[in-house]
Amino acid sequence: MARNHANKNTPNKNNDFMLLSAIKCTTNNVNQILQERKNMKFLHLGDLHLGKTLNDFDLIEDQRYILDQILDIADQESVDGVLVAGDVYDKSVPSEAATKLLDYFLSKLANKGIKVFMVSGNHDSDDRLNYGSSLFASNQIFISAVFDGTLHRQRLVDGAAEIDVYMLPFVKASQVRHYFADADIESYDDAVRTIIRNTSINKNNKNILVAHQFVSGRGEDPALAGSEGAGTQSVGMVEKIGYDCFEDFDYVALGHIHSPQRVGRDEVRYAGSPLKYSLSEANNEKSVPLITVSVGEGVKIELVPLKPMRDVRHMKGTLMELLDKKNVKAPEDFIYATLTDEDIINDAMGIFQQVYPNTVRIDYDNSHTRAIEHVDISRIAENKSFPELIGDFYRLMYGCEITEEEMDVMRTAAREAGVLSETD
Repeated sequence: MARNHANKNTPNKNNDFMLLSAIKCTTNNVNQILQERKNMKFLHLGDLHLGKTLNDFDLIEDQRYILDQILDIADQESVDGVLVAGDVYDKSVPSEAATKLLDYFLSKLANKGIKVFMVSGNHDSDDRLNYGSSLFASNQIFISAVFDGTLHRQRLVDGAAEIDVYMLPFVKASQVRHYFADADIESYDDAVRTIIRNTSINKNNKNILVAHQFVSGRGEDPALAGSEGAGTQSVGMVEKIGYDCFEDFDYVALGHIHSPQRVGRDEVRYAGSPLKYSLSEANNEKSVPLITVSVGEGVKIELVPLKPMRDVRHMKGTLMELLDKKNVKAPEDFIYATLTDEDIINDAMGIFQQVYPNTVRIDYDNSHTRAIEHVDISRIAENKSFPELIGDFYRLMYGCEITEEEMDVMRTAAREAGVLSETD
């Protein structure tokens, strides 16, 4: 009986069918995934303060280190965009090093295809931050540095995910009144509510706002970090904005306050500064909010920890205790030291910096300093000459007499400050 041997090179209709079915199935799955993508990820940054110093210590190297860490997080999490909520620079006229660092950061994000949404803060120069914004926009870097009467929006569409990002630079009530002359604007709260009220917001989309303002929640002011500056700490009733004015937004990325925290609700949030900029922040844990915005669902917020190159620490004890080899750790950190020695140590800073080269400040906590807390300084100053006043203060502070050399130094300083005339 003859057998029909199939040629192995002869096409098998069943195999072809299965292959075509697999290809079709794979194509459909890919299309379905693209169509059904319902979320986008963002990193929320605030208060970079590029170019800032800690007393006389330059922080550019530390800031570049933390920005590189943020870039790594952006890669690991495959984020779609970065929200930068103002105070990009520390000064209105930033240093060359600060502008180069921002250029480096934005270029890295652009090369990764990550969109940037940046607003100005009260520390920023509107014109300087706005320079080149049209060119930046072609690289998906969107900057709103100057309020021009419009709350600018960028729409992101990816599959089923459609998200509107609005950008509100730092504004004062007087600026907003210029564009809405008929509106009753007496406070910053009035100003921001007027802007939002005159903006067409599609509530069917997910909406994000990036802003730099002093926002309070449920009768409570946000906790200050101590490094925000006098302007922030003196905020009065006029400057406060109620968190409830942002009810049309699914997430509000705030800048202005350096301590990370929610305001009123979880989705209205200060990212905080990425680095510690004062002693009061020594015990704070810095992080960057990772925001996942899902269509048809809520907003997921995850705080990703940041680890600085050099930490800010407070140390307290006698000079001998603190500099004992067994107690020395992380000598490159920025150190604020409180000495409990009863006697004032000559050149304590110089001695301390031999072990901790980045010592920022040294003060004392002893019986003399504690006694001062209970003294009425106004009574000490009554009807006394400058040498008498300084002598009394020195005895109270240090428990000994001031030397002539030290008095000469005090006189020179007083003349330079305009407290004494050249003839005194």
